Amino acid sequence: MPFRELSLAATLWASCLVALAGPPAAPIHDVTQTLHGVTVHDPYRDLEDVKSPATQSWLKAQGEFAEAALATMPEREKLTERIEALSRTTGDLVREVVRLPGDRLFYLKREAGHPQFKLITRTGLAGPERVLVDPEEMTRRAKGVPHAINYFVPSWDGKRVAYGLSAGGSEDASLHLMDVASGKALGAPVPRVPDPSGYGTVGWSPDSRHVTFNQIRALPPGSPATETYLDTTVFVLRAGAPAKQARPLFGPLVNKGLKLDRLDVAGVIFDPSSRFMLARTTDTTVPEGKLFVARVADLGKPKVAWRPVSAFDDRITDVRLYRDTLYLRTTKDAPRGRWLALDLAAGGGLASAKVAIDEPARGVLKTLVVGRGGTLYAEVSEGFTTRTLRFDGAAGQPPVDMAPATAGTTFVIDDPAHAHDDLWLLSSAWTEPPKILRSAGPERPTTDTGLLRRHAPEGMPALTVSEVLAPSHDGAQVPLAIIHRADLKRDAPHPTLLIGYGAYGFSFEAFFDPRSVAWLERGGVLAYANVRGSGAFGDAWHRAGFKTTKANTWKDGIACAKYLIDKGYASPATLGILGGSAGGIFVGRAVTEAPELFAAAIFDVGMMDTIRSEESANGITNISEFGTVKDPAEFKALLEMSTYHQIKDGVAYPAVLLIHGINDPRVDVWQSAKAAALLQAASTSGKPVLLRLDGQAGHGIGSTASQQARKLADTYAFLLWQFKP
Repeated sequence: MPFRELSLAATLWASCLVALAGPPAAPIHDVTQTLHGVTVHDPYRDLEDVKSPATQSWLKAQGEFAEAALATMPEREKLTERIEALSRTTGDLVREVVRLPGDRLFYLKREAGHPQFKLITRTGLAGPERVLVDPEEMTRRAKGVPHAINYFVPSWDGKRVAYGLSAGGSEDASLHLMDVASGKALGAPVPRVPDPSGYGTVGWSPDSRHVTFNQIRALPPGSPATETYLDTTVFVLRAGAPAKQARPLFGPLVNKGLKLDRLDVAGVIFDPSSRFMLARTTDTTVPEGKLFVARVADLGKPKVAWRPVSAFDDRITDVRLYRDTLYLRTTKDAPRGRWLALDLAAGGGLASAKVAIDEPARGVLKTLVVGRGGTLYAEVSEGFTTRTLRFDGAAGQPPVDMAPATAGTTFVIDDPAHAHDDLWLLSSAWTEPPKILRSAGPERPTTDTGLLRRHAPEGMPALTVSEVLAPSHDGAQVPLAIIHRADLKRDAPHPTLLIGYGAYGFSFEAFFDPRSVAWLERGGVLAYANVRGSGAFGDAWHRAGFKTTKANTWKDGIACAKYLIDKGYASPATLGILGGSAGGIFVGRAVTEAPELFAAAIFDVGMMDTIRSEESANGITNISEFGTVKDPAEFKALLEMSTYHQIKDGVAYPAVLLIHGINDPRVDVWQSAKAAALLQAASTSGKPVLLRLDGQAGHGIGSTASQQARKLADTYAFLLWQFKP
């Protein structure tokens, strides 16, 4: 249906919605708190008790109302069918490829038309695929509760694999060990072994006989949520041995003399070429932490002699082991990144490290891979594009692009055992399906491995992309990528969705999602903003939208919205804004500061209440990114960035769709609940505020293909419902 015809039908849809009973109001029990001389009101504090019968009943009624309202939108089913078809007919998804000696391959694969990723192994590209772990079968056994693989780590010889499995989007993974040849389990699953940081808390010893894993404690009933990730311990276990034989190896309760913090969540890193092992800590949110080194030979000793390498203030954000060399990426005195090389055998400290790859004059130096013979390959990003370069190390020798004829982005695929002469790359672009390419050298053309068989949707219109810089409130230039049909004219406003995040240094890279064609083919516009808080221009750009500078994140978003309006892509009646997780700050504060710019806003598992966040399990880990209410300056910034506390009575807010999974371990569902209750009570626009809930989902990690399709269809349908020509 054309956009103008669609908008004329909106009146009929609205009348259907009016016929529904309104969303249930939450009872107000205002809790006040005085912090640093400021009285903070919290009228819906009761909703934080999500297990109480009253809150459960309210959440159920809100979810049912949202579902009934969304069901009135004729375009919802059409969009769902189209998105599912786009996902089903454009090929299989493959991710997290691991290459090991002997041409062994491990990866996750979601076949077209299937709900979930499976763990696959094969020998060589010509070898047959073999399914090792099938969450779909587990879902069937669990009577429909979706299961997902959270992580997997094969042993260096490829004979065993460790993997984490969780249910219902909870990410509460149990660690499983499997013998690859037989497919049989090695011992019973070990509970409470998530990988909350994503930096890797499970590893294999170089001889492939022992697995290390970080386990969170079993807390007694009534323990505060903030205890969840405190005092975790890395254990070492011989593969196949009973879990009770696991020995503590590293952690705050194990290494008293190392002066670890309770929130030092660690993983132990090995490399098959190295006689050293590395303990790396993180608060699960930022990559900076502490590093300690010891000899692998100490694994069998009662006490391991860990030697400090670096502290948090050294700003080490990534590491690689190779033989006796430890490579470390730092942003200290190098906001665009620098890789150092430390000789572990020499026994010196970080001050003795030498520069392996210096900070680039432009672009951001990122991931490093050590290839066969010690060749260094690194990613350098600029704008929305990343390239993989080879650094030969000769003085004055410029780096060499490993795929010069490949357009767009090339991400390096790790070769963890340094076993291959060639390099594999993942190609990515805004308007082309990704491929996994083989590079035999920059002077030779790349070839498609065929491992990732994706193709553009049949009948997809020609698309065009503009990567521009939008001027922000203080003159900063914000990277903005705008995607639309090539034949789109700017003689009238179009349905436009502005998407942003702006936290942890995460940046949008050029990528192609065939499901977005459902929006683009209708004349819709997608705009991705790398606002401050992202890492688009390195660490300085991240820290310009961080803690007390966080306001730049949403002010950049407002600037991008104005750019889209000024350039004729959209009008305030056809502009929507979306952000997920920490991107809830980006959306929420843009909407509460400039509600007149937007017709609708989508909060996907959004962080809405930053004053109360640190009272939650994952909130305490985010103090390093957003700040703490205990510090006067950071409290002031937290109050300013908290959407919940910036919602004012009597304001005509845009239409709002809040999306949340009940089992979310990263942003508690009460954050969306409290914001929904307050927006429903405060807004005078008469526009809907819907709280869409999924009882079998969490933060989105592990959601099935159909769950993802329905969520995206609801997002697009809600926006089109609210837009006016």
